[in-house]
Amino acid sequence: MPITRINQFEAKPGLEEKLHAFLQSVIAVILNCPGCISCRLLRSTDNRAQLAIIEEWDNIESHQQAAQAIPPEKLAEAGTLFAKPPAGQYYRD
Repeated sequence: MPITRINQFEAKPGLEEKLHAFLQSVIAVILNCPGCISCRLLRSTDNRAQLAIIEEWDNIESHQQAAQAIPPEKLAEAGTLFAKPPAGQYYRD
């Protein structure tokens, strides 16, 4: 049964565009992973520092395996952009 993952991110002040660009680059990787149905990046209309990624997957395991497709050096770079740790949860219809 397909699942949806909703991830929330907040950029440090002044780094909003860098975080947006980073997340866009990650989406390009995610879309090519087995089990990915869709992946979209959204930005809050109230606060440009707040972003969300909505992912649809065949199953939770596929999502968890996809995280390994992102190079560790890219993940380290992302850590410098976050105002607080990212948050995410899985959802079903």
